[in-house]
Amino acid sequence: MSNAITSPDQPVYQREGGYIPRVAAVHDLCGYGKCSLAVAIPVLSAAGCDVCPVPTSLFSSHTAFPGWYMHDTTDMLPDYLAAWSKIGVDIDAVYSGFLGSPEQVDRIRDLYAMYPDALRIVDPVMADHGKVYPTYTPELCSAMAELAEGADVLTPNLTEAAIILGEPIGDAWAGENISDDEAHRLTDALLAKGTHNVVLKGIQRGDGQIRNFVGTAGGAFFEVSNELLPYMLHGTGDLYASCLLAGIMAGRTLRESVTFAGDFVHDAMLVSAQQPQFQERGVSFETNLGRVADLLK
Repeated sequence: MSNAITSPDQPVYQREGGYIPRVAAVHDLCGYGKCSLAVAIPVLSAAGCDVCPVPTSLFSSHTAFPGWYMHDTTDMLPDYLAAWSKIGVDIDAVYSGFLGSPEQVDRIRDLYAMYPDALRIVDPVMADHGKVYPTYTPELCSAMAELAEGADVLTPNLTEAAIILGEPIGDAWAGENISDDEAHRLTDALLAKGTHNVVLKGIQRGDGQIRNFVGTAGGAFFEVSNELLPYMLHGTGDLYASCLLAGIMAGRTLRESVTFAGDFVHDAMLVSAQQPQFQERGVSFETNLGRVADLLK
């Protein structure tokens, strides 16, 4: 493990003095809709990180809009990363999200080989509510699942957890009525694949709460919950994972980082509801970025 912790109440990353850590953000770039790199760059920058983007694809908008355009960047990535190695780029964390092709998993492995001591954060963005995203083939889902092995922090929703574990997906994985025991079983199964810390996101039971369950290789298991708001927004998963990593890179504990991420996303959704066409526009986090910067205090 690149960054072993034994307790969710100790820092995952040791922030030292005035050093600004570098994060390789391996995500797509979306022109409209506020997700992926458009979220990761400002959030992690506010946490005092030097964000180094590795764009996996370019989108005109997120895929909830009709007529979206996608440009796959797979072919350029070997030269892109080779250029990094020639100029001596140092990386403290590799944070991966949406991928454009199975071959891009190999590029993430290249980053792991280039930076063996870097923290590995894997947000396996490929499905939700029992449905796989339209650009994801079975081969890409399988390749994405392989990244779970050895991740320092893995942040799947229920559908993504099922895909990683090779279990059926469908209505049963839409986020409703998953018991504590079932959540514990899923996190344990993901840990058994070699993941070191699992944050199972977005569990709903119809009681007005949204739950995130955390399991660690050290045996800890706990829940952090927030008020469930009566609407959904695109990009909240990206925002959650980016805020979680912001907390980690600021030197906070896993428990503190999970709690911060849930609270931040909840409050950003409240701000979003005040915006015109907010359910299409995506999650509005900009006015709360000062709270991310406060993690450094």
